[in-house]
Amino acid sequence: MKISSLLTLVAVLAGSLAATAPVYAAATVVGEHACQFVPMADSNIGLRKSQSVGVLYSENTVSTLEYLERYHAVALKGVKNGALDSRIRAAFVNSSDPKLAIDWLKASIAKEFASVTVYENLDALMQARPDVVVMLDTYNQLLTQRNSKVEARFVAKFYDSNLQYIGKAEGLGAKELTSVWVHDKAAPEVAAQIDQQRELQVHALKQFDASLKALVTSGEMAQVAGN
Repeated sequence: MKISSLLTLVAVLAGSLAATAPVYAAATVVGEHACQFVPMADSNIGLRKSQSVGVLYSENTVSTLEYLERYHAVALKGVKNGALDSRIRAAFVNSSDPKLAIDWLKASIAKEFASVTVYENLDALMQARPDVVVMLDTYNQLLTQRNSKVEARFVAKFYDSNLQYIGKAEGLGAKELTSVWVHDKAAPEVAAQIDQQRELQVHALKQFDASLKALVTSGEMAQVAGN
């Protein structure tokens, strides 16, 4: 495997993503078709499996999906001369799958509730009147020649139908992968390093699953205790 080919790919990734890398923000804003909302207070309503859920994507989620799609597209093209080892190329492609996290998160929420619907904006959601509103906030940072820190953050904030805050489920992870660019590494070893990008995301997603399950369980237990 030629290290120059690997560096060519990551240089292309760096150049293509320099202006589009996601910046993690705390604001809960939903895309270009939606508006910002500020919760009025904490809710006294607990989560239950019988509830319907309406999901909104935060600004972070929208920008992260766009970032992953660009990264994935560059990884799919690889190096034009075909000199890059197929295992390394596959590792870049698999670890930048833009559907991995968002599909996992939606499936995770769907397992815990009666129904889950994603809405384009807050107005559409409020017209539908689901029992629970979820602001889904995601962030990913992947390898480029300029960046060796891999990050994944997944947060779902839950609100009642009056937009009062109930609680949140989350999973996160971060790792430095500086050794990927060492010249004397064999292709399988480099591919294994790059694969850690996906492994880190999956680990954070499993954390999210456990966090969500605990949040719903506590809500149902509180309901039983109150009856």
